[in-house]
Amino acid sequence: MLDRSQPSLSGRKPAIDLHGLVTELFPINRSLTGAGVRKTLEIVGRHIDLAVREVETGTAVLDWHVPMEWNIRGGTISTMSGRRLVDFGENNLHVVGYSKPVEGVVSRAELAAHVHTLPDQPDLVPYRTGYYADDWGFCLAHRLWQTMTDENYRVEIDSDISPGSLTYGELFLPGQTNREMLITCHICHPSLANDNLSGIAVMTALAMRQARGRRRLSYRFLFLPATIGAIAWLDRNESRLAGIEHGLVLTCLGDPGGFHYKNSRSGAVIDRAVAHVLQHSGHPYQVLPFNPYGYDERQFCSPGFDLPVGCLMRSVHGTFPEYHTSADNLDFVKPEALEQSYAVIEAVLDLLDRNRTYERVDGRGEPQLGRRGLYRAIAGQRNAGGAGQMDLLWLLNLADGKHSLLDMAIRADVPFARLEAASRLALEAALIREVH
Repeated sequence: MLDRSQPSLSGRKPAIDLHGLVTELFPINRSLTGAGVRKTLEIVGRHIDLAVREVETGTAVLDWHVPMEWNIRGGTISTMSGRRLVDFGENNLHVVGYSKPVEGVVSRAELAAHVHTLPDQPDLVPYRTGYYADDWGFCLAHRLWQTMTDENYRVEIDSDISPGSLTYGELFLPGQTNREMLITCHICHPSLANDNLSGIAVMTALAMRQARGRRRLSYRFLFLPATIGAIAWLDRNESRLAGIEHGLVLTCLGDPGGFHYKNSRSGAVIDRAVAHVLQHSGHPYQVLPFNPYGYDERQFCSPGFDLPVGCLMRSVHGTFPEYHTSADNLDFVKPEALEQSYAVIEAVLDLLDRNRTYERVDGRGEPQLGRRGLYRAIAGQRNAGGAGQMDLLWLLNLADGKHSLLDMAIRADVPFARLEAASRLALEAALIREVH
């Protein structure tokens, strides 16, 4: 019978206030490049030993080139009398990302070609970018735009697009083996709390946790500008990719929606591990098939690499009304949702780090459990760690050098921790030995 009891997702609280870190990072303007990315990584670096990498403008990375660096100091739309209607200083979504500098008087008709609004959400400011457009633009509430009926307006964007570099952060934690777990989030969005400050906060806390304890796997945490950051890292680290055994892209982890996990391209242990943890988590969830649209899993899963990388989120990007709008704010992201996300991923990492493959010392027939005291251990439960008789029987039957503990837990349809507890009993009784 399937055990529907609440699993052990109640590990220690994260070492930092997740919502507090989101709040600290929220005002900073970020894009593919620039001072805001560096400031964000500086704050993350106060918590973990983060290595900050710079890749020079123009550097060829796979089929791309690192773009020019963009920095912005301000942007406004004002009436001819000087009344300021739109101000980047009040909301950094107001200027389209990578807008080139502009200053002057424009007609409303000309301005309309550079204004982005959401008629269906008239009180919200949209998030728009023009990374490679060589253009400029403003984002504002549609209701405000409808009131702007003057013939001319004064516009100013104080920005520069110039040679510089692309910046990303990396933390590598060596383990007892060279088998590697890759965990990434994107850092190129401005004041959007769920997409993706939630990912930055949760990933920072996970990195702090993994840095403290003993690790069987090695862990690599990457804080990347989306798409071009992953492409640049892959280009510079192709010789290391063979060691990546599991991978997760983290995004949209702070909203109150159910969990969604997008499978890797070719199917991998990470897919089964996440699905297993979610199945026994008590939280609503859905597993989604791989598709080539989304976050950086599509770079890691491109056919020339085909890495075992999936994507974990709560609400799926583009499906919730707050997505890429000013409503993705500090109120939308909930402290309890961030902590739930942290606990789920913590459980996934623990499962993968503790997953083992065993074989029976003597697989001929069922061993006599009574004379080894195993029935007493199971009945007493104190030394069994929660393992039951069926857990032990499943373990002893599947310990053939081919089935991992995760395989066994899925086959037995019970939480991983119970098969792990059964393996400890069998090891102490010298009934099994570790293969890998």
